[in-house]
Amino acid sequence: IGQIAENAARPENVIGLHYFSPVDKMPLAEVIAHEKTSDETISTTVEFARKQGKTPVVVKDGAGFYVNRILAPYMNEAANLLLEGEPIEHIDKSLVKFGFPVGPVKLLDEVGIDVGTKIIPILVDAFGDRFTAPSAFDKVLDDGRKGKKNGKGFYLYEGKKPGKEVDESIYSLLNIEPSSSKSEKEIAERCVLMMLNEAARCLDEGVIRSARDGDIGAIFGIGFPPFLGGPFHYMDSMGIDKVVEKLSDYAQRVDEKFAPCELLTSMKADGKTFY
Repeated sequence: IGQIAENAARPENVIGLHYFSPVDKMPLAEVIAHEKTSDETISTTVEFARKQGKTPVVVKDGAGFYVNRILAPYMNEAANLLLEGEPIEHIDKSLVKFGFPVGPVKLLDEVGIDVGTKIIPILVDAFGDRFTAPSAFDKVLDDGRKGKKNGKGFYLYEGKKPGKEVDESIYSLLNIEPSSSKSEKEIAERCVLMMLNEAARCLDEGVIRSARDGDIGAIFGIGFPPFLGGPFHYMDSMGIDKVVEKLSDYAQRVDEKFAPCELLTSMKADGKTFY
């Protein structure tokens, strides 16, 4: 949004309003203010979103804003699990059992594989390698798979149960022999911990104004399980020390990108909570 405002005659009037797909069903709207956006413009836009029946959350300008920024590492981790040989149904069922309305692979089909992968280079450019997606996704796009919108993705969209059954040809395309070796708990944990760590970074950087805004954004924007109260409530209920412990364990065993962020590490040391 800041780049859009750079050449504006009145940059204080420039603001972003980001809706979620499908727009008629998703209640969230991110109101994105850049450094020069006036308070009057922010409050006018918040009120406008409310009149549309949306729940607005004000976020600071930056790549991915808030919701897509915490969603990307979660989706990338699901992709890593798939490339490790975990069957698509097993990954998606693990996250649905955790409490999400749909699994991450199904979500990518719903959003559009081309759209989902387009944001990744922007996030990598802004935040570094922890946002790098598996290069195997290029093969998926090169095979003309955009997901539900063109009837070709990770799931089948023809026959009696469109969108319900996995397109088994995806495995040979990616040179995978699907075989379930990890529990539902571990699959869900790996994906969700990446999201939690990024949410904490967003709060630390002022992308969101409060843990409450972060919880509202995640529940209304991506269907984070409402009964868990959102990422920040969930981290409090788990215990910050436990979150740091789990992240550190995965950083050693799986990938260093799991390393807990500075905010979580300092909160653990000081015995602090988000609420």
